[in-house]
Amino acid sequence: MKATVSSLKQARQIRQVFGPVLDRLDEVEKFFDREFKSAQPMVRDVATYVLGSGGKRLRPALVLLVSRMLGYKGERDVRYAAVLEMIHTATLIHDDIIDESDLRRGQPTANNTWGNQTTVLVGDWLYTRTMDLCLELGDVEVMRVLTSATLRMTEGEILADRVRGRLDVEESTYMDITQRKTAELFAAACALPALFQPSTLHLTEGLLEFGRSVGISFQLVDDLLDFTAVRSDLGKPVMADLLEGRVTLPIILLLRRVDGRTRDRLAEVLASGSFDAISEEEVLQMVRTSGVLDEVRQRAYAHAADAAQRAQTFPPGTERDALIHASQLLLDRGV
Repeated sequence: MKATVSSLKQARQIRQVFGPVLDRLDEVEKFFDREFKSAQPMVRDVATYVLGSGGKRLRPALVLLVSRMLGYKGERDVRYAAVLEMIHTATLIHDDIIDESDLRRGQPTANNTWGNQTTVLVGDWLYTRTMDLCLELGDVEVMRVLTSATLRMTEGEILADRVRGRLDVEESTYMDITQRKTAELFAAACALPALFQPSTLHLTEGLLEFGRSVGISFQLVDDLLDFTAVRSDLGKPVMADLLEGRVTLPIILLLRRVDGRTRDRLAEVLASGSFDAISEEEVLQMVRTSGVLDEVRQRAYAHAADAAQRAQTFPPGTERDALIHASQLLLDRGV
């Protein structure tokens, strides 16, 4: 699938923001090559397929950028940037199986290509290998942060599955799921570098909170894109969340503004995975004219602003400015 003008523009913008660490991102790619060269062939095929499917390496870039901001000079930044992306890849593999998704980033999902049994095992392998990579260096504190983030992501997926197909999802439940499933890995990406050297340990908590704010803003923008993007940009069907039984914040807010009959018709979409009871165009029209997208956008702005404010406590310089710019750039995907 050819990249769209907007996706190419965004890729260029991201490369500009993360310019200070592009050389280190190249080292992360080399780390992947070495890691999977010695892996079992099926693991190598599936993992490299997903890793090479167009991800922007945001989490690794955050690890590398924070590491440079903190003055770290060793090689652990590359290792743990790769580890974060491997964990993220494992979650994508498992999520696609759970959601029975056929497309991600504009191409067939791994489970669509290799089947559920193989891909779930590859996801398990990736999770396990990341812990092994921590143990190789004896990084117990790093491992603790990563296992905590992974556990919370798993808990978030369990919570999401419990409310799948239901309209009565409370906003507080949605935000809890969002923090667990998305924000915790962003938080880990930002905080890990503080553990690389004793002189920066005191920054750990602030970096965790910065990452959580960035992650929540990122997810809110993803929710917007499900209603505002075109399929060629999104790489999957528009309103895929609704069709897969997931109620996101725009729908939660919309439900407060519609009548009972409309609620029943939306409930049928969740139950059937189709727009038989109400047309796709009608749902999009309601969402786009009700004001809920502006409300979600403002909340995303608020979390990005919180991240920028927290960043003011970090060591000043080009890298800190790039972190602030990065949080704004992720927000601008949905504007």
